[in-house]
Order: sequence, then structure tokens, then C-alpha cells
Amino acid sequence: MDKKILIADKIAQDGVDYLIDQSGFIVDVEHGLDEAGLCKKIPGYHAILVRSGVKVTDKVIDAADVLQVIGRAGIGVDNIDVDKATEKGIVVMNTPDANATTTAELTFAHILSLSRSLPAADLSVRSGKWERSKFMGAELANKTLGIIGFGNIGRIVASRAKAFRMKIVAFDPFVTDEAFEKEGVTPLEVDELVKASDFITLHCPVNDKTRGILNADRIKTMKKGARIINVARGGLVDEQALYEAIKSGQLAGAALDVFVNEPPGESPLLELDNVVFTPHLGASTDEAQRAAGTELAQQIAIYLQTGEPVNALNLPPVSSEELVKLQPYIILVNRLGKLLGSMVDESVTQLDVTLSGEASKRDARSISVESLVGMLSTRMSAPINSVNAVSTALKNGTKLMESSCDEHPSYHATVSLTAHHGKDNKTTVEGALFDHKYPRLVRINDYNIETVLDGNMLITRHNDQPGVIAAVSSILAEQKINISSMQLGIVNGGSKAVGIMSISVPLDKEAMDEISNIDAISKAMQVSL
Repeated sequence: MDKKILIADKIAQDGVDYLIDQSGFIVDVEHGLDEAGLCKKIPGYHAILVRSGVKVTDKVIDAADVLQVIGRAGIGVDNIDVDKATEKGIVVMNTPDANATTTAELTFAHILSLSRSLPAADLSVRSGKWERSKFMGAELANKTLGIIGFGNIGRIVASRAKAFRMKIVAFDPFVTDEAFEKEGVTPLEVDELVKASDFITLHCPVNDKTRGILNADRIKTMKKGARIINVARGGLVDEQALYEAIKSGQLAGAALDVFVNEPPGESPLLELDNVVFTPHLGASTDEAQRAAGTELAQQIAIYLQTGEPVNALNLPPVSSEELVKLQPYIILVNRLGKLLGSMVDESVTQLDVTLSGEASKRDARSISVESLVGMLSTRMSAPINSVNAVSTALKNGTKLMESSCDEHPSYHATVSLTAHHGKDNKTTVEGALFDHKYPRLVRINDYNIETVLDGNMLITRHNDQPGVIAAVSSILAEQKINISSMQLGIVNGGSKAVGIMSISVPLDKEAMDEISNIDAISKAMQVSL
């Protein structure tokens, strides 16, 4: 069936044409929809593409019935309810690199314009004045540039600053010291950076941790005569504190492309001659718009066609080549997770995922998340997929732990899942790939037992004594249910055994109760994979 794509914001025509040219897609373009309009329109669509002008709210996401992916042409996703999308299992992706050069260049345009008072000087000349002494500027050479947020844009800004012989310091809790060293940049904590910098530029998202990162207290500690540049997101800088610091003469000025409210309306900052304003132009070049629209269109197409999540914000990045290699493991752990979820009646506090042998060479996060998908699907009524599995597990008090081992004593590749539940209880299932592609169960707790992970499985834990299998078989015969295979697992020296029968159809409750009541059987369950 064709996938339906809604382009709800103006993106580059090259991107629109790319999607139209792909087979298997129905592409509709409709701009200017408000929340109510989107709620009415979104049912039936598998993908929606927006820029910054359209808000994909929780109500819009709730109204969607088959939506798989939300795409943002650009880097910022504050117009998309990412948490709600994650909860509903919908991928959110952006194009973080498409606007990087353009935004970095605007940053430097603002640094230069601010340091030499170019807008005010231009206006002075246009009004017939010649005020050379009034517009005394500041050189960039040997000044310290503080960069808050050292991602792609921050690094490009740093490379440009080196050409002006600036000293560069940066703060980013997600960047290692080795990465800073490689770029020739000194890492500082944010409070140290604020005190050390002559110019501060921000290049981070706005969220609960970064909102107001340049607040009144930090602005008060800045050097006298320092300047602030913000082309990232409104809300990173306390605008009232910034106004007061510039008005008092503590700061020499600021350059702002973004604001808490856009447009800024009656902001007091508009009164100040030494503040340079632009109307959110960070991505406003022909090159950036073409790149963002085309890249997003390609990412959406790749995801809908192959499942590869390029630049997905709520999924780990996995290449198409790795996806192919992962697929047999994804099938294996999904079925193991379903088996484990059916076996454990209590709440699971922790799920341990261990990859051994060749499995340890694959993307561990994708495999462990899929094991959660399998386990949670037996316990949750809401749909569970790789997007919302981790957040759903955490909400239910389940932690996910991953480990790996280069070799396995018996198999070339295995994955074991251990659920911690109740009071110090653990249940383990382990699976392997036969011939590198066929999923098999090879262990339940201490019982080694090899069987196909497919179809309807009847599992019993019973005393290791004659007559048990015959009694179970008799009940199945009465129900006219065929047994396609049967395996037993025994621990050396133990008196208990585990039996697994592959049966043609699931048993009804009455038949399951009858099997459970066999004296030698301590537990009986069934699972359909």
C-alpha cells in the first residue's frame, strides 16, 4: 500500500519533487493549517514535513492514526511535541547539518557587525551625519570567544574565529576533552566561560537544562564591555537582564536573531542602539533552504522505505548496512522478549541484555531496545515499538542494561535476556541464530533446551519422571491438537525438567487448567510467537 506524506510547511521545491518522484508515495502539499486544521487533516498520513511555522502539537499527534515519522526541515524542533511523539512511537527527525554553515556565517556577521557598530554607523551616514569618533569599535584579534554548545554550528564558528586570531573557549557537557583538544578549543564550565569571554555566542537547543542559561546572575559576572550573540533559540538569554546590563553600560551590546516572543513586539531591547537585530534569519539562505528541504525529503523516503532512522532524535542512528545485519537478531530478541514477558508474572525492575560471539559486533542498543519491545508487547495494551519502548519501560520502573562478550562456549552468536522481578527473582532466556539467520531458543534459566522460536509453544516445568509427557499428549489428543516438535531440558543431578512442545493451535483455558493440574507439573504456560 502506498504511504501518504503531508508537506504542511513551505520546503524547497527540490525536496517536494524528490518525494513525488519516488514510487510508493502519495504526496500532498497544504500550507497554513492551524492546530485544528492539522488535527482534521492528519489521519491517514504516514509522514508529515514541517519547518518552524507549523506546530505539531500533542493534539495533532493524538489525532494521527498511522503516523510513523515527523520531519523538520532545519535543526530546531521546539515546534514539535517530541515527548508525545516518542510516547506514541513516532520518529522525529531533523536536518542538523543543512543549516550549520549558514547559521555559523550569520553568527560571524553579527560578531563583526556588533564589534564595529555597523548598523548604527550605516544609519548615521544615511541621515547625513559623519560621526567617526562616535563609532569606536573593537578588534577581534586576541579577544576570547566563548561558545556555549559545541556541536556542528559551534565548531564551524570556532574555525572561523581562528582566522581572526581569537582565543576560543567552549562549554558542552556532551563533548569529550579529546574532541575539544582536536579542535584546538579550551573546554570550560559555563560559569568560567561567562567570566572569561569578551564575546559569548550560543549554539544549543532550548530545553529544561538550557533555558535561561545566560540568566541575570551569570550576566552580572561577565566582563565589562563584553558582548552576547544569540542566533540559536529565544529563551537561552534572560532578555530583561540583558537589557539592564547593556543599559547600565556593563555590556557593550548584543546581537539577536531569536527572541522569547517572535516577533519581539514591545521588547525594551528595541530601545537600545547597541543591539543588532535580525528576524530569525539563521537558515535564510537559498543554499540552506534547498539543502534542508532536500535532505529531509531523502531522510523521510529512506525511513519509510527501509526503516533507517537518519538524524532521528528519538532513535539511535543505524545505517542501512547495519540494519540488514541486525534483522535476524531483531527477530530473535523480539521473540525472546515475548517469551520472557509471558513467563514473568511480576513487574520487571531491570532487563539485562547480553550479546555474545558475533552478536557482540552488532549495534547493541538496537538489539536491547527490540528485546524491550518484545517483552512489553505482552504486558501493554498500547502499541510498543523501538521509538517508545525505553521511555515506556522507564515509566513502568524497568531499567535496561546492556553487556557483551566476545565469545560463547557453544554458539557463534547468542543473546540472553534476564528479567529481575519480585524480591531478588531472576528469569533468563537465551537464544541463538542457527545458520546465521534462524532464531532458536537454547536456554531457559539453567536448563539447556534447543527449540524453534516460532508458532504456538506449550511450556511446562515438571518433575523429571515417567508419564508426564504422555499425560500432556493425551490432553492435546483429546483437543485434536497436533504436536510438531518436542524438547526437554534437564539440569544434571536435578529432579526438575522443562518441556517445550510446538503445537498447531493455542489451547483454551479449560485445557490449560487440565494440564496445570497434572500432579507432576508445577507450572504450565503457552506463548504464541
